[in-house]
Amino acid sequence: MIKKFTALLANIIVITLSQAPNAVASDDNENLEYLKALTPHSAEYRVFYGSIELGKARYQLPESDNGYYNYRFDSDISLLMLSDVRNLNSEFKLEDGKVKPIRYMSKRSGTGSDYTEQTAFAAGQGVIHTIYKDEREKLPFAEDVYDPLLSQLIFRMDMYRQPELLKYKMVKEKEFDDYEFKVVGKEQVILDSGTYQTVKIEVVRKSKKRQTFFWMAPELNYLPVRLSHFSKGSKQLDIQLDNYQIQQAIESDTAVTKANAGLTVNQ
Repeated sequence: MIKKFTALLANIIVITLSQAPNAVASDDNENLEYLKALTPHSAEYRVFYGSIELGKARYQLPESDNGYYNYRFDSDISLLMLSDVRNLNSEFKLEDGKVKPIRYMSKRSGTGSDYTEQTAFAAGQGVIHTIYKDEREKLPFAEDVYDPLLSQLIFRMDMYRQPELLKYKMVKEKEFDDYEFKVVGKEQVILDSGTYQTVKIEVVRKSKKRQTFFWMAPELNYLPVRLSHFSKGSKQLDIQLDNYQIQQAIESDTAVTKANAGLTVNQ
């Protein structure tokens, strides 16, 4: 049973959050509020199945080093004697207000098979190199393709455009995956960690047997504060923001000023 939960965790929380009209395109430089999503921060979440707490998940985006970023996700969940640990890392750079992926690494360990996934975005070669469970693949490079973790930051940037529908393409398990999301509306979310005014998002699927919603807080640079997954109307997974740290907004304001001046952004 835990394998089902952890697969759900990997496929939902990791993508919570690209070909969409990308908010970091160079012709959008007149309004760079979206860069606030790259303000250094960390966020920790509690993962529940019904009333059972399975464990925690954490995102970390440290301060940039000369325009280079390293975004990280870690989760550790368990149920009885079963366990699942995941560590994801996305390296990317910001040039002229546009996000460019560099490499992605994912590692899974615990009950069942352990495996890794690695992806390198070789723009100069016109190729995306990817390895999943020791099997290699070459995919054609495209500017609008990201890894599952970086796609979340792109999503948050795009939210500053106040879109109604978002479409994304990412490299996952040696192939391109498409995801589509729609804005449901505004909603207040009350959690143990606080009360948040949010924008509610739904994952678009052909079948209504499975539904996934998540809530993003504009005041927290569109950080997701909750995610709920339903199967046949019954809630299976609930992920709630437990605590977070965001550097002072003045730092992201400085980043916006630099980007407006046509410089590579350093936070």
